[in-house]
Amino acid sequence: MIQLNGIGKTYQMGATSLVALADVNLTIERNEYVALIGPSGSGKSTMMNVLGCLDLPTTGTYTLDGETVAGLDEDQLARVRNRKIGFIFQSYYLMPRTSIVDNVAQPLIYRGLAPSVRRERATEALARVGLEARVLHKPNELSGGQRQRVAIARALVGRPNVLLADEPTGNLDSKTAREIMGVFGDLHREGMTIIIVTHDPAIAAYCHRVIRLHDGRIVEDREQAVA
Repeated sequence: MIQLNGIGKTYQMGATSLVALADVNLTIERNEYVALIGPSGSGKSTMMNVLGCLDLPTTGTYTLDGETVAGLDEDQLARVRNRKIGFIFQSYYLMPRTSIVDNVAQPLIYRGLAPSVRRERATEALARVGLEARVLHKPNELSGGQRQRVAIARALVGRPNVLLADEPTGNLDSKTAREIMGVFGDLHREGMTIIIVTHDPAIAAYCHRVIRLHDGRIVEDREQAVA
């Protein structure tokens, strides 16, 4: 599903060069459940941006589901993001005055689908995360855990190849975080490829593979048993 070869990312800050990633080599297969872990400054946010086609590497090649990302223009990158990657963020990024079914359907607007098709798919995605009874509610009528479920449904609605979650439980209490990680576990068992970016070892413990970054390099890559 994902192949990184010799990936490097350097940012120019005036006369200073900041190396955020250095010679990263990584393969992630279909239906893997991966934690990308590291402290602040380790490079995990830059890695997430590269994996999510939000930023291009300075060096190396990135192949996503058989498509080489390097060299794509902004429109092509937007198409890849819309069709192949489902994003889940810590802060949900929901439209507060819009029903959750319309929030979830939003990514499908850019595919030119009819409103009835968008609504049908959004309702199906909400059912996958247990919110089929709340489709007409607004985000401010939901708990934090329910809002994150809406965000997961929005990521699923486009039927992506990969789910990429950035600190998805960062704003949640421990009980709700366990519930959300249970949703990810269910999605993995259904065959979804999931990458969770986190600084929290307790969240990484839910994943079947842990990749640890330090100073822009992979310093650990291990499989782990999950209870």
